[in-house]
Amino acid sequence: MKVLWAPWRIDYILGEKEEGCVFCKADGAEAELTLFRGARTLVLMNKFPYNNGHLLVAPRRHVAGLEELDPEEMRELMQTVSRSVAALKAAMRPDGFNIGLNLGRVAGAGIEEHLHIHVVPRWFGDTNALAVIDDVRVIPQHLRETCALLKPHFAESDAADTRPRPRPGAGAGRRSAGRTAPQSSNPRRT
Repeated sequence: MKVLWAPWRIDYILGEKEEGCVFCKADGAEAELTLFRGARTLVLMNKFPYNNGHLLVAPRRHVAGLEELDPEEMRELMQTVSRSVAALKAAMRPDGFNIGLNLGRVAGAGIEEHLHIHVVPRWFGDTNALAVIDDVRVIPQHLRETCALLKPHFAESDAADTRPRPRPGAGAGRRSAGRTAPQSSNPRRT
């Protein structure tokens, strides 16, 4: 059996929980790992990522459930998820994504009091889907480096413009299904 050590996770598991809401704090200050603030949403790097480039998209208003969002918040939330996917594609060229919510502690929510959507880029050969919940992963890049890589892709939209934009090359055909991400010297778990 192979063992991969992920010592940064123990800080989250055993550490004292921060006072107040991490999303509300990030909205109120120039947080180092905040990538985007829209009129109703924000995007943060996850301090305890499942994979390199793991983003958290949240409404700016402190709500716990989807049913609490008004139609404009819901619209902008999904547009911001889409913008996050586009930024990750441009900066990191992943082969796919896991996108989801954990609503309530029993469903795995680590921060259940403020709704947020996980956007996790995936590459062929990185891990299987179970690794997203088993607390063991290899993150090949420091959070600050990943944040610096992604910030320029959000900068053009830092004003509250959340209108949908046409996709570049729309209608030009699909990419081949077997494309793989460029290989780096970073180890990947198989």
